[in-house]
Amino acid sequence: MTDAWVALEPGCDPGERLGALRRAYDSFASGGRIERPVRPVVADSWRRSARARVSPEGPARVELADDDLGTYRDGHPLARAMPVVRELTGAYARDGEHLVAVCDAQGRLLWVEGDAASRRRAGRMNFVPGARWAESSVGTNAPGTALALDRPVQVFAAEHFLRPAHAWTCAAAPLHDPRTGRLLGAVDITGGDGLAHPHSLAFVQAVARAAESHLALCAPPPPSDAPVASLAALGRDEALLVLRGTGVRLSRRHSEILVLLARRPEGLTGEELLCELYEDASVTPVTLRAELSRLRRLLGPDLLRSRPYRLTAPVEADFAAVARRLGSGAVAAAMAAYAGPLLPGSRAPAVVRLRRRLEDELRAAVVARADPGLLADWAYSPWGEDDLVAWQALASVATVRQRPVVHARVRELDAELGNGGTFATGLQRRRG
Repeated sequence: MTDAWVALEPGCDPGERLGALRRAYDSFASGGRIERPVRPVVADSWRRSARARVSPEGPARVELADDDLGTYRDGHPLARAMPVVRELTGAYARDGEHLVAVCDAQGRLLWVEGDAASRRRAGRMNFVPGARWAESSVGTNAPGTALALDRPVQVFAAEHFLRPAHAWTCAAAPLHDPRTGRLLGAVDITGGDGLAHPHSLAFVQAVARAAESHLALCAPPPPSDAPVASLAALGRDEALLVLRGTGVRLSRRHSEILVLLARRPEGLTGEELLCELYEDASVTPVTLRAELSRLRRLLGPDLLRSRPYRLTAPVEADFAAVARRLGSGAVAAAMAAYAGPLLPGSRAPAVVRLRRRLEDELRAAVVARADPGLLADWAYSPWGEDDLVAWQALASVATVRQRPVVHARVRELDAELGNGGTFATGLQRRRG
């Protein structure tokens, strides 16, 4: 196959491929075996779906309805892109009897538009506004898998993990904030077998690029004291600094330095930085000065000053945004912005403290909120999959259909912690 992200290679017969995929799907469902012609991207997604205990029978869960849905999507950043999405896809959807869907970063469908008959058919499996189509909730599907992988993907017929979705083919591409690069959601085209063509994936990618360009153009001019840079350090060992529109991937040590300086705009002395960065007390100031000199060459002398070491312009850090949202009680917004633990591989003492504090505060807020969707986001995430307290909280609010899977996971974690020590020891081990 020329492109692993396209469902059918040129010249492939859709009917023949469909029969082979159905047999492969049944083989996986009955025995966990992956057989030809399942693509690697689909096989990996099936395995993730199985680990998340997704039910193949569905349907998706509707999490936002009526006023809650309207208020949420009206305030969502992607609302500004919808006129462009509709202009580019309207005729395509009507003429082809397709659907166009836009979801948020958690896989919740915010808009589902297009052919009326197709909308009614899709509604039978809850492919409707407000329903969660994240891969961790309903398994392999184009918008959910595009979000999980942060790249465009096409899913054909029985490649879907949900059996009710086998009658559909879809192609989706992620949508990002053009200023910060943050994942905002995805745009999806859903229809029949006719969409199993490379052109549909190319088309949805073009729609995503146009939507992102529109967001960049319609963004209000930044105020004079607005950040000139953004720092993404959640869920990654090497932070990404976007400076004047250009992204720079930082080394691990430079990532730690930028995190600490972004957190302390008043600056840090050399001695303070040494204590906050290095576990080894024998590290000398010369080593630190060499790191800072290399970082200054990378950033430019106008951004990084010394005596004390400080950033001379505001830097918008993703971990600070999560903390602000938590402080204001916006738990769902904080969870949406949380891409994972802060610099998870870092052993710098100050970074470790900040990482644990942020994770503990967000986890406590999610558990206290007792919202099934937020708890599922946490429990099924890489950082929450072994969190017994979160799974217990999810078990207490799970739906009847979810309870067997969730309770089974709670029992597994109970057994693991019972064999390996107390819950506190297990939590400490999870944090590393």
